[in-house]
Amino acid sequence: MSMSHLYGTDGDDGVEMESFEVSDWDLQNEFNPHRQRHRQTKEEATYGVWAERDSDEERPSFGGKRSRDYSAPVSFVSAGLRKGAAEELSDEDSDEDEKPGKQEEIPKEFVPKKLKTGGNFKPSQKGFVGGTKSFVDFGSWERHTKGIGQKLLQKMGYVPGRGLGKNAQGIINPIEAKQRKGKGAVGAYGSERTPQSLQDFPVVDSEEEAEEEFQKELSQWRKDPNGGKKKPKYSYKTVEELKAKGRINKQLAAPQKELSQVKVIDMTGREQKVYYSYSQISHKHNIPDDSPQQPLGKDSKPQGFALPELEHNLQLLIDITEQEIIQSDRQLQYERDMVVNLSHEIQKMAEVLSHEEKAISNLSKVLDMVEECERRMQPGCENPLTLDECAKIFETLQDKYYEEYRMSDRVDLAVAIVYPLMKEYFKNWDPLKDCTYGTEIIAKWKSLLENDQLLSHSGQDLSTDAFHRLMWEIWMPYVRNIVARWQPRNCGSMVDFLDSWVNVVPVWILDNILDQLIFPKLQKEVESWNPLTDTVPIHSWIHPWLPLMQARLEPLYSPIRNKLANALQKWHPSDSSAKLILQPWKDVFTPGSWEAFMVKNIVPKLGMCLNELIINPHQQHMDAFYWVIDWEGMISVSSLVGLLEKHFFPKWLQVLCSWLSNSPNYEEITKWYLGWKSMFSDQVLAHPSIKDKFNEALDIMNRAVSSSVGGYMQPGARENIAYLTHTERRKDFQYEAMQERREAENMAQRGIGAAAGSVPMNFKDLIQTKAEEHNIVFMPVIGKRHEGKQLYTFGRIVIYIDRGVVFVQGEKTWVPTSLQSLIDMAK
Repeated sequence: MSMSHLYGTDGDDGVEMESFEVSDWDLQNEFNPHRQRHRQTKEEATYGVWAERDSDEERPSFGGKRSRDYSAPVSFVSAGLRKGAAEELSDEDSDEDEKPGKQEEIPKEFVPKKLKTGGNFKPSQKGFVGGTKSFVDFGSWERHTKGIGQKLLQKMGYVPGRGLGKNAQGIINPIEAKQRKGKGAVGAYGSERTPQSLQDFPVVDSEEEAEEEFQKELSQWRKDPNGGKKKPKYSYKTVEELKAKGRINKQLAAPQKELSQVKVIDMTGREQKVYYSYSQISHKHNIPDDSPQQPLGKDSKPQGFALPELEHNLQLLIDITEQEIIQSDRQLQYERDMVVNLSHEIQKMAEVLSHEEKAISNLSKVLDMVEECERRMQPGCENPLTLDECAKIFETLQDKYYEEYRMSDRVDLAVAIVYPLMKEYFKNWDPLKDCTYGTEIIAKWKSLLENDQLLSHSGQDLSTDAFHRLMWEIWMPYVRNIVARWQPRNCGSMVDFLDSWVNVVPVWILDNILDQLIFPKLQKEVESWNPLTDTVPIHSWIHPWLPLMQARLEPLYSPIRNKLANALQKWHPSDSSAKLILQPWKDVFTPGSWEAFMVKNIVPKLGMCLNELIINPHQQHMDAFYWVIDWEGMISVSSLVGLLEKHFFPKWLQVLCSWLSNSPNYEEITKWYLGWKSMFSDQVLAHPSIKDKFNEALDIMNRAVSSSVGGYMQPGARENIAYLTHTERRKDFQYEAMQERREAENMAQRGIGAAAGSVPMNFKDLIQTKAEEHNIVFMPVIGKRHEGKQLYTFGRIVIYIDRGVVFVQGEKTWVPTSLQSLIDMAK
């Protein structure tokens, strides 16, 4: 299509130039409502701006019939019926009628000019303007066109004789066309690939196989060219094939049951038929006269042998025979399986029979042994049965005939045989004189008769356990008789008797003895006991029962404490017998009850004794002090410290002050101080209150030495007192550190509770643990040491550790201190 009316030309060269102004032709045609609009042709739709037109087809065009261009390429149309010549002529006339008449001529200046291109094909030319022909047949069909394809290829960079694509990697020769033999569809006449396509695209496919399948299927729809009937083919089935078919149908029988009730309508015949399962369709036969007979044509020949009834009957016989063969095979297989199953059953029954025969034999032997025992137990027998021999017989039954022995009723057997022998064995037995008599034989019978599955220990199990019944009915009456005659204060023989039988007697029988027989006797004896008149101490006949009775004796402790408290009302500390009576009960009573008893009955007496103590450095009587200190292990440390703080140290410090005010001999004072301090144990001295009292005494002595200025002063007194003070305090610190180390070691060895895994392994770990407990920061001071020891900060205090001793930085020197004092200073 020429667009010269839109693009102007440049002079003589005829080169089109785009013009953007609006011309008069544009205005005239824009406001012309009756202008003829150009219809786009098929070639314009295909090639767009590259479409070429002759001068008579240039716009603007007004009306007129367009001449047919016979040089244009062939265009394909949709399939359909071809119209006749009369119909085509009428269609052309109708098209001409529809076209409008010739419009007015357009001014000459508005007629668009034809583009000058070099691609137009001229009849006189032998080749193509766009390029030379690389070989003879390439693009020969373009002689009927204007050569637009060759031009487009050359514009896109195509070089004749080379392959297509950017790098010339495509095909060189054009695609060849292959003419079909007839008017069939694509692929109807086999593969349409040319030798050139097979060479360029060597793709392995299955077209030949598809062709064969297609021809095979196509032949089914064609009539036989010979027009005769095909030769019938007969198929033969062997018995093995029929058996295999029967097995397959048997396996598929279960899924088909689900479809057995499906209603099926068959409309393939002349009449509509209704089936109630798919199996009826599968077994449907071609019954004679079921299909309509085709009328005989002129060329058709009548059948020479047509007996459909006979064929149907024969087919029925064949099917019945097949079913009988399949059924016979199934029955044979069933019989074979039954034979195998019965053989296995015979083997099992034989094993059961042998087992039963063996059991009968064993039972007969057991019965013979039991009858022999009964015969020897009869009175007047020459060889009477003894308890040891009976035990050996039961051991034989247990070892050789274990199952029969466990299944038998051992209770009845033991009652009939063992009980009379056991009564005869214990007839003259005295438990208090010979406490171990019969333990070995009873232990042997325990292993023979006791029921291993017996879990409870109540008297209701006597009917199920022969040994428990034996002990309750034979052994227990002897124990009741001997306990009834037993005196509780002679506890040794009874305790020894029960200790020797504790592992043999059932637990519930032992509990019955202790609760119902022993404890009432002890309770009655405690009620009649008087600590002031009885010469035998009560702990001598109560404490031996602790291992056996343990918590059962708790009800006896309260009356014992009450009677002891009544006896101590008029007691004086000078009487040491009270300590001998009370000391065995310290570990028996609970700590709370023991401490309450001491505070109520002993501590007030000791306080009165300390009040009577007179402290005289020149002539000291120590009896009252010894009476009090002698109770240190009996009363708690806190109670003893309270007594000393209240009744001893005020008088002691007063005597010291009065002595220091009269120009004393400081050596005697030092000896007096050390002497009194040596009277106390380390445990008492480690108490903070006692420590403070002795430190107070040291401070009084230091003040006395430093305050006597101008007066007479014993030579070396000040140095001696200062040395004494330093030595005593260092001893205190070392003792505290040693105690803390011992506590840490004990905790590490015992591993108490959850702290067993976090016990400190050294003194530093102990300090770390204490710091964490009291929320105190404990960390090393980086780069700071004292005599090679690492310095630490404990809160705001600087310390170091040397051989398990903590040293605190003082004003001038490092002072040892205890861990508790360190914690107090840090807080």
